[in-house]
Amino acid sequence: MFQVPIRTTGTSDRRGRWLAGLAGLAFAGTLAAQTSGPPPYGMSLNIDQAKRMVAAAEAEAMKNNWGVVIAVVDTGGHLLALHRLDGTQTGSVDIAAGKARTAVAFRRPTKVLEESLQTSPRFLAVEGAMPLEGGIPVIVDGKIVGGIGVSGVTAQQDAQVATAGMAALK
Repeated sequence: MFQVPIRTTGTSDRRGRWLAGLAGLAFAGTLAAQTSGPPPYGMSLNIDQAKRMVAAAEAEAMKNNWGVVIAVVDTGGHLLALHRLDGTQTGSVDIAAGKARTAVAFRRPTKVLEESLQTSPRFLAVEGAMPLEGGIPVIVDGKIVGGIGVSGVTAQQDAQVATAGMAALK
């Protein structure tokens, strides 16, 4: 069973404990649906890998004439690269970064989290989670080394661009 560490210092973090518990329940629920656990974290992507991923994702978007934002994060969810194609809506900047962070934090594609909303809306209560398709954890040698998130077109098209970006590391 997955356990979430809960801080118990003072009564002011009651909300933090509640959110941590909720996140733990949501995470445990998605783990139960899988036969094996998600991959472990590994060493983070480096800037050259992030640039290759952005270039490959951009090529896929340009081939389809899609205006998107592409975000690549390390294993801590910190931005390594962010690229907004000309004319892409500015609202997609935060969404792409959020998708990449969420994919890393929950160690699974954001599509899985989005699909879980059909049976339970609990992920909507997790602060900072972006349960929208288009975020994918980047896995190298069986370990998560970062994440890529894309926003700007349909959810499936965002995922297609993200997948193209990931393919640059193979």
